[in-house]
Amino acid sequence: MDSTKQTNIDTYISTFPKDVQEILEKIRKLIHEEAPEAEEAISYGMPTFKLNGKNLVHFAGWQKHIGFYPTPSGIESFQQELAPYAGSKGSIQFPLDKPIPFELIRKIVKFRVKALTPVDQK
Repeated sequence: MDSTKQTNIDTYISTFPKDVQEILEKIRKLIHEEAPEAEEAISYGMPTFKLNGKNLVHFAGWQKHIGFYPTPSGIESFQQELAPYAGSKGSIQFPLDKPIPFELIRKIVKFRVKALTPVDQK
């Protein structure tokens, strides 16, 4: 099944091997824990969480890595901790053959939630 044509996150995740499904579900769960008001969607063919009408983060499974897309501000603010990972201005690649840094992902999601929460709600 082609994961790029999915319409919901459950179906998207189901297209991956079991070990990758477990990683994707764990990322999904921690995003829900840190952003309980965020809404799930598929955007750019990837699982996406939206908060206050804006993209909070995206994530995706690939053959050799998990892609995490917290926008450029989410990358810049954690440059030192992300230094061991390949990435670009708005993306990070967590290799599947190494431990996934779930607590770092959690910190980045918290940062993004704060960035998208209006001042009067903080």
